[in-house]
Amino acid sequence: MKEILEPSLALAPTPIALISYGEFRKSNITTIAWTGIICSDPMMVYVSIRPSRYAHKIISETNEFVINLPNEKQINEINICGTKSGRDLDKFQKCNFTKVKTNKISTAYIKECPISLECKVKEVKKLGTHDMFIAEIVSVIADDKILNDKKSILFERANLISYVSAKYFKLNEI
Repeated sequence: MKEILEPSLALAPTPIALISYGEFRKSNITTIAWTGIICSDPMMVYVSIRPSRYAHKIISETNEFVINLPNEKQINEINICGTKSGRDLDKFQKCNFTKVKTNKISTAYIKECPISLECKVKEVKKLGTHDMFIAEIVSVIADDKILNDKKSILFERANLISYVSAKYFKLNEI
């Protein structure tokens, strides 16, 4: 038997992403769970961010960001980047993350994350509590340890995590 429930955020799991933003020297990071693929040709993604967040302000100004996919060993850093404001703290420094220059945009990516997607904003949709930044993927950076001989990503080697109902899970445990 099934029960009818009130509308809720019951879509799960969702990816956890560390979004780096801002010009390279001033790059900072925020944690996002509202992100995903929305189109394959052209390759498009979205991140949804509350307008009150510092990351929203900077991404609105620069029209670019990097989706960095953290691994299972970075939960403490994910929590720091999700609970502290970039207005007050350099999260690259606080989390001992290494800033690396991207290939096609001016924002840094996080060296310690196994996969990073460089993104250029194409459109912003105001939705209510969050604005959705729709962006084109312009480059993907992946650790060579998770690639096969054809340069395809072997996601099972990346040890990525997801988010379900305020908890983190290793992708192979869901």
